[in-house]
Amino acid sequence: MPCLAQTVTVLKSEPLVLAPYEVAFVQDASCTDGKVLKVTGAIRGLHRRKACVSLPSEQASLVTATP
Repeated sequence: MPCLAQTVTVLKSEPLVLAPYEVAFVQDASCTDGKVLKVTGAIRGLHRRKACVSLPSEQASLVTATP
């Protein structure tokens, strides 16, 4: 059974609060064109993981993070 495509929300800024292992995609100037910053929340005492990744353009929608 094929899986259904999900729309990925791309934030304009990194959220202040991010639960452990929660993933947020952020439009960031440090990533090259066509890529977004993937931020993964971490448990207390560890740093968040950050990496530039590609997303299909038809799956991404740009929104503003609300604290």
